[in-house]
This record gives sequence, structure tokens and C-alpha cells, in this order.
Amino acid sequence: MTIPVTIIDSFKQFSLIAENVSHKIWSYNQDSSGWNLAKGSRNVTVCWKPSTEFGGNLYRGEGIIEDIPEKIIPFMYLPEYRMKWDKALKSYSILERLDEDTVICHTVTHSYGMGLISSRDFVDLVKIKKYEGGIITTNSRSIDYQACLPSPSCVRGYNNPCGYVCSSLPQSPGHSRLTIFIQPDLGGMLPRSLVESALPNNIINLINDAQAGLKSAGY
Repeated sequence: MTIPVTIIDSFKQFSLIAENVSHKIWSYNQDSSGWNLAKGSRNVTVCWKPSTEFGGNLYRGEGIIEDIPEKIIPFMYLPEYRMKWDKALKSYSILERLDEDTVICHTVTHSYGMGLISSRDFVDLVKIKKYEGGIITTNSRSIDYQACLPSPSCVRGYNNPCGYVCSSLPQSPGHSRLTIFIQPDLGGMLPRSLVESALPNNIINLINDAQAGLKSAGY
């Protein structure tokens, strides 16, 4: 059976996008200059700097998770785990698996403020990549995907390059550092100031909810 050229071209395009996003996430992780403290809690610190991708900010959240990267990363992105602990999500599914480490996901968030802030949805290309030293990353960016077009029930958002970087802590066996990078464009008519003020709390909640989910699941 001959595979249509359009399918091959799409796979090549997605592969190039995934590699480009992986490079950017790793560069964010290596970048130690220009970060400003946004918010800190007992377990999580969130910083920001102006994004080079759009008119908003790039956020970096860091926390310590009691588990190893090989368990944390699947728990963070696979639907069978994430829907059990991520309170922000209305639904989350894999639309297509391109290869063992690359998927296309559809995420729908809950509405907020008695419906004043509408539900958002995102279609993202996600690549899992491993580095020396036991570091595992997720590398994501929103894409146009004809099999999942925008719906009137949601506002279609756009995730600029984002992801997780998870590394074990040799000095604390069984613990890992989880670093999260996000820079979403939520679309719609939301004031940018409102979005930027909410994102640090969202990152803190994400890391804390993941830790609580790991403990309760006994995963």
C-alpha cells in the first residue's frame, strides 16, 4: 500500500516543528538571565520574562516532585493519568500518534467566573525528548489540524512553545526537579493584564496538583 504524499509531507512538517520546539525549550532551560520573580510558594517558584514569540510573557515555574522523571512525565501528559488530577481540564485526548514519542493532543479547559471567562481549547503537537543525565522533556506548540477545527463551544487558544523539563536530584533520591515553561495566547477579548496576573497561580496549582495526583494514585 502506497502512503499518500500529503501524509508524508504532513509528518515531515510536524517532525520539523517538534524539533524546533524541542530546541527552544532546551534553550529556555539553559537561559539564566533576565528572569523576574512573579510569585513564590512553599514548593514552587514562578518567574517571567518578555516572550520573543508574541506580545505576552514567557513563564518558568520550578518545583520539586517526589518521584522520578520516568514516572512524572507520562503522568503529566498521557490522558489516562492527567484527567484524573488536572482540575483545570474539562477534557484531554490524543488525536493522533505520529510515532512513539510524538502525539497531537486536544485540550479543553473549564470556563471560569460563572461563565464570564469562556472555555478554551488547544490543539498541540507534543514531543517527548530525553537528554543525558536522565533528563526527560515534553515539547509542545499549537498547530493547525484539519481533523479538529475550532468549535463555537470554545475559544481556540494558541500555545507558543511550551513544555516540561524533568531531572532527577542525585542529592535527594526519589525526587526530581520539574520546570515548566508556558507562554499561551488565550484568544478572545480577555485583557492581557488579567491573563498575566492569573498565569503564575495556574503554574503553582499545576505543579502542586501533579504532586498530589502522583501520591494519591500510587503511580
